[in-house]
Amino acid sequence: METRLTPEFAASADGRVAESILRACVHCGFCTATCPTYQLLGDELDGPRGRIYQIKQVLEGAQPTRATQLHLDRCLTCRSCETTCPSGVRYAQLVDIGRRVVEARVQRPMAQRAQRWLLREGLSSPLFGPLLRLGRALRALAPASLQDKLASPKPAGAWPQRTHARRVLMLAGCVQPAMAPNINAATARVLDALGVQVVVPAGAGCCGAIRQHLSDHAGALADMRRNIDAWWPLIADGSVEAIVVNASGCGVQVKDYGRELAADPAYADRAARVAALTRDPIELIDPARLAALAPKLPAQRVAWHGPCTLQHGLRLGGRVEALLGALGVDVRLPDEAHLCCGSAGTYSVLQGALSKQLRTRKLKNLTADAPQRVLSANIGCIQHLQAGTTLAVQHWIEFVDEALRG
Repeated sequence: METRLTPEFAASADGRVAESILRACVHCGFCTATCPTYQLLGDELDGPRGRIYQIKQVLEGAQPTRATQLHLDRCLTCRSCETTCPSGVRYAQLVDIGRRVVEARVQRPMAQRAQRWLLREGLSSPLFGPLLRLGRALRALAPASLQDKLASPKPAGAWPQRTHARRVLMLAGCVQPAMAPNINAATARVLDALGVQVVVPAGAGCCGAIRQHLSDHAGALADMRRNIDAWWPLIADGSVEAIVVNASGCGVQVKDYGRELAADPAYADRAARVAALTRDPIELIDPARLAALAPKLPAQRVAWHGPCTLQHGLRLGGRVEALLGALGVDVRLPDEAHLCCGSAGTYSVLQGALSKQLRTRKLKNLTADAPQRVLSANIGCIQHLQAGTTLAVQHWIEFVDEALRG
């Protein structure tokens, strides 16, 4: 794609990155076939190619409007388009840049600014857990749009107490410990059974994805630096072999620390090391070894929802399904498995109507074969899907943990 960026952007780091991404696009439109919002709305401006054009126009001097902002807001950043793109366009990186530029030039209504601030600061705050408990107690009084996010969690159970020569760090996350504490505990128990000790250092918090996708790039970088500082002593002394991140959305973010902090001389090398050490749980588990440890499971049918961040961000599609198959599980893959469920971090709050349409479509496909439960790999997807069905929805690591415990 030919570009003529204004001098302001041509001279900036973001502008140079954006230009290289724009030049890779060949207008083919393959991305529209796998874009969830284009599938729902049928509007070119609500598909990847249309958003790329809008970002290009702004970087070439056009004045963005509230309509431009809305079309960028509607993007789920699911990255399905990246999987489809034959030219390797780094769309997610481009849309992050585009959103920041537009955010600086188009003032949102006060209500939107307040809502986004609350999400940015509230979800990543240490006060999130206590506030969530209060919200659960007052669930009947909460707005209908929030009631389905206030369900009580499954108890975490015991954290393993054994020590092992093999050790990994764990990103506990910001919302997951309060919303679904059993996921982290189940991860620790499964790895413990495989001879790996999980360590959760104090001081780490949100991975930075919440702020990143709400156009607060400086805040996201601060989150990244804080986590690196919390982890670095154990990385520097060589006592851990990996950083396990069991929310695939967070995993994508942490694996990107190296690129995000490449221009920071104080953090560039450490960020690259953190990114290189980051693993999804499926990358640490040998299916054959796990199958030898697990008792024979009763025959059951599960539907697998592969989060966009696992499929299109981490490019680990097929790995969890293979593991479950090795355990003798009847895994059913839904139609339109590549399409987003509508969770997408804060998207389910900020774009509620579109999010629910996508959830309804996803659940229809997931339940078509009458599964006994739905498995996924990301806290946001799990909570979002569970709010739309009475069928149990859980992280696959919890399911494996149950298998190991008989």
